[in-house]
Amino acid sequence: MRDPRLLAKPPVCRLGCLVLVRNPRGDVLLVDPDYMDGLILPGGAARSDEPPHLAAGRHLAEQTGITLRLTDVLAVDYTPADRYLERLGLVFDGGITGAQPVVAPQKRSGLLGARFVPVKQLSAVMAPAQAARVAEALAGRAVPLLLCGQRA
Repeated sequence: MRDPRLLAKPPVCRLGCLVLVRNPRGDVLLVDPDYMDGLILPGGAARSDEPPHLAAGRHLAEQTGITLRLTDVLAVDYTPADRYLERLGLVFDGGITGAQPVVAPQKRSGLLGARFVPVKQLSAVMAPAQAARVAEALAGRAVPLLLCGQRA
């Protein structure tokens, strides 16, 4: 039985699906969006009814040309509503890759570029909240992603 009170006015929350990918040296893959200052993890918002690991993989492939299977979450970051909607960010473990990012032209991708950045330089190239999110993801233990109670 459906409870109409639960469906009357659901909260509006944007689901951010990000990916932490490292190269064999341990550097972190970051993208440089043309719409904000500083570098960020590759990723973006999930579409309606899109599983978060598939959204993260889709954005990673679109932004960098790197295709990975994502199953574990390294960090969950909640951001209350400010000038944007309330947001929940999931940072997926992209593991280690030897692949180099390939970014589509800015007009199509909205990115100025992508590159691997040494961990010690993250705070110099990222906004404080973004750098803190990456630091927590690097320090954390993976949490399995479940879809309807089953591993993704």
